[in-house]
Amino acid sequence: MVQPFRAGEALMVYESTCWPGLAFRYDREQHHIRMLAPEPLQMLSSAPYAGGSTVADHIVNVYVTKDYNRPDPIQHLESEITAWGYPLDQTVGLLTAAKLTHASIAEAEGDQARIVVCTTAGTSNAARVGRARETFAAYAPGTINTIVAVDGRLAPASLVGAIITATEAKAAALQDLGITDPQDGDVATGTTTDTVVLAVSQSARYGAEHQYAGSATTLGNLLGRLVYNTVYEAVRTQGEA
Repeated sequence: MVQPFRAGEALMVYESTCWPGLAFRYDREQHHIRMLAPEPLQMLSSAPYAGGSTVADHIVNVYVTKDYNRPDPIQHLESEITAWGYPLDQTVGLLTAAKLTHASIAEAEGDQARIVVCTTAGTSNAARVGRARETFAAYAPGTINTIVAVDGRLAPASLVGAIITATEAKAAALQDLGITDPQDGDVATGTTTDTVVLAVSQSARYGAEHQYAGSATTLGNLLGRLVYNTVYEAVRTQGEA
């Protein structure tokens, strides 16, 4: 688990040690982190740009200010992606008001899979799901953004299960950090604007396909621990310079 972009240079790159060719690049001047994969990946996400189910090899996590209120976030992301020279049809785009410099990255190789996780996090709009609260229809930028990249083969049910496990891990980290919903003081389960991206190689290099990704499976247990650790570190350090 590391925070590789806190050094302050204008352009910094983190290259995965367990998944050759997978890299994260932080561009301080252009205010974004880009993940580049060595091959097209199957994506399942709640991202504002190219969210849902798609195939891509780029993910961009774009910083915006906390008062961001543009009526056209998808068009905004599209224009930024184009300006940076990334392929529109191969890029998934996220928005965040959290510190990109404090992104936390963790990775490990496990049973028939290699997993790399990157999380950016802020909790100013922490919330507990299941409580009545003020709601709104307008889009707001994601606050805890988690990218989970898996080099392995996952069945359709396992794709959904991995999203569930990642979300539970995030909630567990917030609970252990004592993050509360400012509306009522209850322990937060997330923020009002979180996003998760699951990116899977579905590579034929692996002979076995993971059918499930719950916390008791080899895949889900490893994935959950990596997400927990990155959320914990990104949130814990958000107030640091």
